[in-house]
Parts: sequence; C-alpha cells; structure tokens
Amino acid sequence: MDARQIIHSTATRTLAIETRTLEGLQASINEGFIACVRTIYESEGRLVVTGIGKSAIVAQKIAATLNSTGTPALFMHAADAIHGDLGMVRTRDLVLCLSKSGETAEIKVLAPLVKNLGNQLIGMTSKADSFLARQSDFLLHTPIDQEADPNNLAPTASTTAQMALCDALATSLLALRGFSSQDFAQYHPGGALGKQLYLRVADLYPQNEKPKVYGETSLHDSILEMTAKCLGATAVVNTKQELEGIITDGDLRRMLEKGMDISPLRAKDVMHPAPRTILDTELAVKALEQMRNHSISQLIVVDKEGTYLGFVHLHDLIREGLI
Repeated sequence: MDARQIIHSTATRTLAIETRTLEGLQASINEGFIACVRTIYESEGRLVVTGIGKSAIVAQKIAATLNSTGTPALFMHAADAIHGDLGMVRTRDLVLCLSKSGETAEIKVLAPLVKNLGNQLIGMTSKADSFLARQSDFLLHTPIDQEADPNNLAPTASTTAQMALCDALATSLLALRGFSSQDFAQYHPGGALGKQLYLRVADLYPQNEKPKVYGETSLHDSILEMTAKCLGATAVVNTKQELEGIITDGDLRRMLEKGMDISPLRAKDVMHPAPRTILDTELAVKALEQMRNHSISQLIVVDKEGTYLGFVHLHDLIREGLI
C-alpha cells in the first residue's frame, strides 16, 4: 500500500475500534455505576483522582472537568502518592483510581494504603477480576477488546473508554446537582465560553460613541453627527430620548445614487422607523445572534422603556472573543 492507503486504512480502523469500545461501555452504566455516582454526590469530601502513565493524564482531565461542573476534585499521581503525596487525601475524601490492567505495581501499593486510611476506593479498570477491582468499594468497568494501534499496545481505546466513562460520571453528578448555565459561568469567568454566559450588552455599548439626532435635524447635520461619531449610523430620537428611527451610511449612499437633492431633507424624512434593537440587559451572545440572523453589523441599544442608550457593534463582540 502507498502512504495514502496506509493512512486511510489505519485511521478508519482506529475509529471503528474506538467506536466499538464506546458502544460496549453501555453495559457499564449499571447499578454499581449509579451507586457510585450517588456516593460521590452525597459525600462531604472531595474526589481524589489518581492513576499512572496515560491513565494519569486522563485522571488530570477528569479532575478538571469535575471541578468545573460543581464537584470538588483534585489530581494525585499514583507514583507520587506512595512517596508522600498520599497526605493530600483527607478523612472524608473518596479516591478514584484509573488503571487499564488494575495490576500496576504502584496501584498494588496504593490501593491497600487508601483502604487502610478508611477512605472508599473507586476503581476504574478494564479487568473486572484485577487486583484494583477486588480492592475497590465501587468498580467502574471499562472493557476493551483491543487497543486501536496496529500493534495492540499503545493506550488508545482504553484511554478513550476511561475518558468517556469519566465524562458520564461528571455529567451525571452535574445533573444531580441541577448545575445551571449560570453556575457554569461562575466557574468559567475567563475566555469566550464564560463570556457567552455572563457578558451583557450593558458591558459593551458604553465604550462606543452615542450618535443621535432629532427628527427635525437637517440631513446635513445628521451626516456630520455620523461622521463625528464614526459608527456609520445615527439614532433618531424624540425630546424624551425615546428611539424613533435610524439613519445609516447605506441609506445616504442610496439617496445620492438616485441624484436626490438632500438640502431640504430632515432626519425624519430618511430614517428607518423600525430599527433592529436589543435591550441593554440581554447577553452579548444574543446581540451576535441577531446580527448574524439579519446580516447587520450593529444594533441600537435601548432600555425596557425604549430609551436610546447607544450602539453595540460587531467589532465589540470580536474584541471580546465571542467570534
């Protein structure tokens, strides 16, 4: 086979093996799994997640996932645990140990130590009759037929199974806790993900200019206002500062293309009387959704009484990383 054929056949074989492995995990969502989740949920301590080798990397990931979804957790490397780090484990903590074989030397030392401390041990292993499985108070079984690499050696399908079952554990706990998008935002205040959940239009529009004219303002002066405020548009308001319409630079170009005499025109003569608006209390991501749906680059911001507050622009959303 040439290189292309080797790549294609190996990649598709890998995905087929890992898909089969994930399908086989359905049987692991049993009464033992449910009892394990309930015990973690009811625990007054933390979940200490441990492993060695590639399992340790998966353990780090699940500890991070648990912390971000409302379940206090920490990672403890199994090799370091038997050389002093076992002191991280407190009286009420549960210990989740990941090991493909359940027979690794470090695991054989660590598991009895955890039990001697009086902590409950949750074992995640592909071998239901392994040392780890026998030592565990709860067994999370991750059966695999084979690894996905051509030599059946590299941790591939086994770590995929661990990752998936750990995610099932975390999402089950999330559901039990009634963990909402608002809760999620508290744990993810940074980055685009967090901003989608908490950043509001009110956080953005005050940074922009606030162009406005009145209905009787001449079109000449309206153009000067648009030019001075650099937003390519201006709101048209009444004396109570309530929004009445919008004039955009596109409107002006189309008028000039028609050869119209603009000297006698007022703002009210050319404005759109029903512009796209958004409440200042809305999430910024809602502004993005509106802009995309209507193929526009900015929205007029108003309060619930319809008072004009300013503009939110596509560039604001780009600057905040929402796009």
